[in-house]
Amino acid sequence: MKKTLKILLCFLLVLFIFINIITAFHAYKFTHFYDIGQVAIIKNENKTGWDKTKEILFGINVVKQKNNAPDSGYEKVIIKTKDDIKLQGWYVKLKDSAKGTVILFHGHGSKKSSVTDEAASFRKLGYHTFLLDFRAHGNSSGNTSTIGYYESEDVKLAYDFIKEKGEKNIVLWGISMGAAAVTKAMNDYALAPSKIIIEMPFASILQAAEGRIKMMGLPPEPLATFITFWGGTLHGFWAFGMQPSEFAKKITVPVLLQWGKQDARVKEEETAAIFANLAGKKELVEYETAGHESLCVKEHDKWMATVGRFLNEEIR
Repeated sequence: MKKTLKILLCFLLVLFIFINIITAFHAYKFTHFYDIGQVAIIKNENKTGWDKTKEILFGINVVKQKNNAPDSGYEKVIIKTKDDIKLQGWYVKLKDSAKGTVILFHGHGSKKSSVTDEAASFRKLGYHTFLLDFRAHGNSSGNTSTIGYYESEDVKLAYDFIKEKGEKNIVLWGISMGAAAVTKAMNDYALAPSKIIIEMPFASILQAAEGRIKMMGLPPEPLATFITFWGGTLHGFWAFGMQPSEFAKKITVPVLLQWGKQDARVKEEETAAIFANLAGKKELVEYETAGHESLCVKEHDKWMATVGRFLNEEIR
């Protein structure tokens, strides 16, 4: 009996160590983006059985996405973080006077040119726009993403850049990780935008990890907990504290929260938790046919009508 128990305990110890090693690799790959040319990327149709096994065991290499410059004229802006990371932004002004400026923040693994449809739509509604590549994304420097944690500084720096231009009506817009970073920036810094629009933010990094793992066809727990732990530990922060649902409690400005009902990554209860905790005037709008994608592109007419109305509403 003792021998059997000892063998079982040894097996569980080895399994525990194995899971930690595997999830540490996955956490690193989840939060690390390589520069173009740094690693070889094999197309799915060319992957061997060994290539696929390595990805299951050690995660997938991801390279920074290249930006496609917008059609309209823009000013290229470089902003430096306190750690000397260079963030690249595009400041696009209307030729005529504008109602204000909308600052746009993209999602995890994406880049600023992925939200040019939203930016063009905001300009049609009468706003200047400022699009920013988060650290480790697009044309910004750095290779580490913290899924919104340190990116909250990027949000603050973009806000400060527009505020220093004398803009009085600043609107923050973010999608997915960008939306989560906006909530943390509002929690951490004394930002005072006129309004906020956040689309499909996750309620916590843990739940974001669960959504990612489910998309891979794997059981979310306990893998998500291990990946969340290692993701924060590798980069020096407590990842379990990255909770937009809690940050929402400090947001008192008007907020438009939007979510696609076909979203396989962000659950309805996550959206409901964030909405319930928002402390100011708020509105929740759901899109019937949209998943975890651009709501502006998927249901453009509804998006334009909803966002236009929200921006034009008087603040009471």
